[in-house]
Order: sequence, then structure tokens, then C-alpha cells
Amino acid sequence: MKKIIFGITGLTLGGAERVLVDVANKLIAKYDVTIFTIYAGGELEKELDSKIKLISLFNFKYNDMGKLKKKLIPIKVLLEKKKIFKKYVQSGGYSTQIAFLEGPITRIFSVKDKKSTKIAWIHNDISKVFGKGLKSRIKRILDRNIYEKFDTLVFVSIDNLDKFNKVYDDMDLPHEKVINNYINSERILKLAEKDLIEQDKKVFATEENDGPIIVQVSRLVSQKAIERLIRVHSKLIKQGYKHKIFVIGDGPLKESLEKQIYEENVEETFKLLGARNNPYPFVKRADFFCLLSNFEGYPMVVEEAKILNKFILTTNTATREALIDYSKKSYIVSNDDAGVEDAIKFAVKNYKQKNNQYNQYVYKNDRIIEKIEKMIEENKKHPDRISKII
Repeated sequence: MKKIIFGITGLTLGGAERVLVDVANKLIAKYDVTIFTIYAGGELEKELDSKIKLISLFNFKYNDMGKLKKKLIPIKVLLEKKKIFKKYVQSGGYSTQIAFLEGPITRIFSVKDKKSTKIAWIHNDISKVFGKGLKSRIKRILDRNIYEKFDTLVFVSIDNLDKFNKVYDDMDLPHEKVINNYINSERILKLAEKDLIEQDKKVFATEENDGPIIVQVSRLVSQKAIERLIRVHSKLIKQGYKHKIFVIGDGPLKESLEKQIYEENVEETFKLLGARNNPYPFVKRADFFCLLSNFEGYPMVVEEAKILNKFILTTNTATREALIDYSKKSYIVSNDDAGVEDAIKFAVKNYKQKNNQYNQYVYKNDRIIEKIEKMIEENKKHPDRISKII
């Protein structure tokens, strides 16, 4: 039985993290699977099959650290990546090493090991994830050298692949594959039937003339443009467009977003509900699902909303690729204030007609695990990397 190891920052409540747990739980039937995390204590750890080995660099959660420690730890990891790799990854004798997320894990797993095949997963729009300025340019240069050390790069969408190739157009690219995210549809449909606690039922209790309820599930980070959503929501509420927006998720911008909600005086109509282990009953009860982000890779939450037969509002990012087969139940707008305003106005005007008009969407992921298994079995080496390590 082949030994494989996945690396990820932590198994917290996130899209890539959920995909990894579901994929690992499927692969355990054929492989000896280990997951290496930088931080321990993620909420999804308890959902791993008991046969999966879990090892962590640190025995605490990322969010338990203070601001200074959060800045120092990534530097420590970068400086000691060879030491970390040899102790936690190379020593395990894994035939395939898979960095499942951009950032520090990819840098650790890039360390030379001629006995193993190396795979890196790219979930985000690489042209946007680095941000702007000098710091972003340095990261691009560093990561260019990192990605060249892998045998195969896996992209979760064609758009992701295209954006990556534009950023690194002069790079000696490894083998490239597009594999969409694996999603356990049965699990989502089952969890969506769970009842809400009384406190949450009160949040969803609205009168008919209160307008539509719009739900977003995401981390509270700048990528998701929640500050823009609050700003536009406030403007439209003042203009008489009645609606409510609930955001499920947590993140570093929570405090500033709560302050913005207070200053805009929309506490009754825009609520941050926090991270939830099971967000699906909220999505099921919503009139619309939205993901009005600045940029995206191939958002798993959009596929989950499709499985729950929700009408989806989204900005014109890579999300559009996930909606090609769902055009009758989605509304794609420009990626600016005017576009977000357009989306909310559309919801207010159409919410009484939009749901339950179409057949249940079926997510076709039967071949995704087959593609991953085939990639592991092919054991392809990047020719240039072979010449460098022989």
C-alpha cells in the first residue's frame, strides 16, 4: 500500500480544508494516508477517518496566538523549512507528497527529496492572492522558485490555471492538471435537514414585507469584500430596498466589520453569525446565496449552494466557471459597488419568484477521486527536477 502525505496549514472551517478531509477519507481505502498540519486543533480534525494519521508542527490553533506570534511563526517556518521537512515529511518515506494549499505548506513541501513525487494544489487566483506592492513582488519571485520544484501542479479550475500561467509566463512549468474540488453531496443534503437552535430561528424569523434573506458563507478576509457588501447594503436599506444579509464565518476582519456595521447603523439587517460547523441549514433557509468577492479560485461554497438548489448572486470572478451549468439560477454582476448594488436589487425584486423553479442540481464528482488516484499512480516526475536532483 502506497504511503502518501498531504500538507495544509490547519484543518479549520474552510473550503480547501473541507475538500482535503473528504478526499483523504475516500483515499484511505487504497492508500496509507497521513495529513501534516502546521497548526493543530482544527474543527475538521474530528471528521477524519480513524485510519488517517494526523501530525502537527505546533500543538495550538493559529487563532490562539497573539499578533506578534502570528508574524514571527511564518518567518520561523520559512527559515527552518528544511529541518521541518526532514523531521515530519521525508522521514516518513512517503511515495507521494502533496502540498494542498498555497503558502507555507507549499514552501515546506518543496524541499528536495529524490525518492518522492511532489504535487502542489492551487486553489486561489494566483494573480490576486499576493496583493500589491513590494511585499507581493517578493512573494511572487520566491514562489516562482518554489513551484518549479514540484513534479505536478493541480488547479481547481481552468481559470486558475490560466491566471497562474500569465503570472509565471517564463516559468519552466511542471506537469499541469485541472481537477475540480471533490464534494460529498449526500453529506451536505443530510446536514441541511438539521434543525436550527432557537436563537438562530429567531434570526431567520422575518415578516413577508422584510424582503429576501441573503446568506454568504466565507472567512472574514479582504478577499471576500464584506466591507463593500456592508457599504452597499447600508446604502440600499436607506433607499428603501428591504433585505437582510447574514454572513457565516470568522476571520481577522471580524472586529473592523462589526464596527462598520455599527457605524452604518445596520445591526438589525446585516449580521455576522460566526463560524458554524454546519452552515447548510442556514443556506437552505435563505432566499439567495451570495459570494460577492474581490477574487476567487473555484469556490466550494458555490457548488454546495447549487447542491442545495439555491439561487446564487456572485461577482464576475473565477466563480463564473462554476456556474456555466447553472445559468438559470445565478446572477453574475460586475466586480464593483455598482455590481453588488445590482445583485441586491435583483434579489429584492425577484425573491418571490426565484426558488423551486428548477430541478435539483446533481454535482458530478464520481471521476474526481479517480483522477486523483490516477495522478498518484502515474508517479510523474518533472524532467528538469530529475536532472537537478540526480
